[in-house]
Amino acid sequence: MLAHLSIRNYLLVESVELDFAPGLTVLTGETGAGKSILVDALALALGDRAEGGVVRSGAPRAEIAAGFVVEGLPQLASWLEEAGFAVDDGSLILRRVIEAGGRSRAFINGSAAPLTQLKEAAEFLLDIHGQHAHHALLRPQTQREVLDAYAGAQQTAATVSTAWHAWQGARQRRLDAESHGQARQIEREGLQLAVEELRALGDDLARWDDIQTEHARLSHVTTLIEGSQALIDGLDEGEAAVSSQLGDMSARLDAMQAVDDSLKEVATLLHSASADLAEAVHALRRYSDSLNLDPERLNELDALLSDMHRLARKHRVQPDALASLLERFRTRLAELAASDDLDTLQASEEVTLAHYQHAANQLSALRRKAATALSKQVTAAMHELALAGGQLDIQLQPASEPRAHGLEDVSFLVASHTGLAPGSLAKVASGGELSRISLAIQTALSGVAGVPTLIFDEVDVGIGGSVAEAVGRRLAKLGETRQVLVITHLPQVAARGTQHLRVAKQANGGFVSSNIELLDAAARVEELARMLGGIKITATTRQHAAEMLAG
Repeated sequence: MLAHLSIRNYLLVESVELDFAPGLTVLTGETGAGKSILVDALALALGDRAEGGVVRSGAPRAEIAAGFVVEGLPQLASWLEEAGFAVDDGSLILRRVIEAGGRSRAFINGSAAPLTQLKEAAEFLLDIHGQHAHHALLRPQTQREVLDAYAGAQQTAATVSTAWHAWQGARQRRLDAESHGQARQIEREGLQLAVEELRALGDDLARWDDIQTEHARLSHVTTLIEGSQALIDGLDEGEAAVSSQLGDMSARLDAMQAVDDSLKEVATLLHSASADLAEAVHALRRYSDSLNLDPERLNELDALLSDMHRLARKHRVQPDALASLLERFRTRLAELAASDDLDTLQASEEVTLAHYQHAANQLSALRRKAATALSKQVTAAMHELALAGGQLDIQLQPASEPRAHGLEDVSFLVASHTGLAPGSLAKVASGGELSRISLAIQTALSGVAGVPTLIFDEVDVGIGGSVAEAVGRRLAKLGETRQVLVITHLPQVAARGTQHLRVAKQANGGFVSSNIELLDAAARVEELARMLGGIKITATTRQHAAEMLAG
């Protein structure tokens, strides 16, 4: 449940620290005092989009932190473990910092986190029902989502949607193969010709660097042979060969060393040079022996390089990319062969259709069962909310064709009084009636949602009198099993709270602030009296407020 909320420099709030209790908490205040600020700030802590304009004037940043007690929520515990967020004391803190420039940062238990993770965590913690949530109920999509949520069928609905898209993809591939067969045949013939030309080069296709090296050597073999022999002559075989001169010098140095032993190191170096020279001459002779004039091989390489350059120009690639190009062509040919296999494509389409139908039939069964139960539960709640004789009828009409959302369209039909034929919510229900029906549905959903905290932001708008009392009783009953926070302008609802918060505006040094405070018993009487009597509060009004709290 929500245990603590800290708000700093957010809109009109300079600094607020709130502790929350189990049960029903009500939040009241005069019009324009900023009652919805608390819910809006909490929504930011749970991952809603932020803008720099929410930062209090003159402050560098706004900061909202929401603390939750998360014991007894195994699914959330698993999610936190997988996401790498440690929870040691059974508490979870979601924190959001919004800079005045609009940049924001998010944290889970002190560790930086993307907004997507805040939103995912929030799904385990609470539901926020905004003051205009009942308007969304007029949309067929919302009605379908409500039924699926009540049925616990969201995952099945997601599977149906995925299966439908897979089936449509398989169907489109089959249709493409049928309608574009000629174009594919032309492409295939062109690829086959290109593959044959490239394959004719054999293994040489991937030896571009080696072939260039071999061609350069054969093209200059005469120069290489002559140069090698000239080097051998100069180093070892000529009249003034370096090896002979080095030998004479070595002999003279040996004689000098016999007289002066300090020349030993020089003599050693000269002997080493003589050995290195002999090794170099030996290597040159081996290299020279390996050089042969091979005009036939040179002609082969000329032709091969010419073919490779020609194909590279034709396909607009570098010669060293021809080998990978051949693999791409082969892969595309395989794809074309598969896409032109109408039998295989037809079989794939049938398999994906069967998978869709299986999942959609499961979803239909869940919806039929849930439609009956939800209709009864909401109808009973409508009677409690001063809609005696009214009823909700959830109809499942077969869709004209299979859809991503399933095999049927979902319609919520309502009769607000006995004897009236059920009709669409948009045409039958008034604003106040729609608000009460929405509350009945939301509380029905809360019984299966599993989240520990529910927040209602003025969902009681447009009602009063005995209806307001009925709404208050229903919210209080819901607070017996869930933590419920209600922003309300109705004293009948506020009187049912186990905890009462009040929002008030105050001016300080030219700045206007919204302050949220927890009311004690006496302050609650005054607040309810204000809600009942307006500006002038009499003893009678206070007595009435006290009686409401006592009742």
